[in-house]
Amino acid sequence: MLKFLITALAAIIASYVLPGVYIDGFLSALILALLLGLMNVTIRPILLILTIPATVLTFGIFIFVINAIVILICDAILPGFQVDNFWWALLFSIVLWLTNSLLNDLTSSKKEK
Repeated sequence: MLKFLITALAAIIASYVLPGVYIDGFLSALILALLLGLMNVTIRPILLILTIPATVLTFGIFIFVINAIVILICDAILPGFQVDNFWWALLFSIVLWLTNSLLNDLTSSKKEK
């Protein structure tokens, strides 16, 4: 549950940083976090398997393209979430990953104390 809320908060932060990404509100961010979780469990593994040659040839960098495709699929499904184009989706996935990592580190360091 905490990771779900952290992902929603990271999505809100990323949408404030990137002008090409729009999230209507925190409810849309929560739905986006749920949808991203579902996509990462279902569609992303299929895409990873289908693109193994491209991923190997690019030394793993092609995974960023797969992440952007997952973001664009979420854009097509969720009305409260909009990404202007592929490049904004790519940047959003990177900023979301970085923000999510930082927030996870903050919450895990508080648990250790």
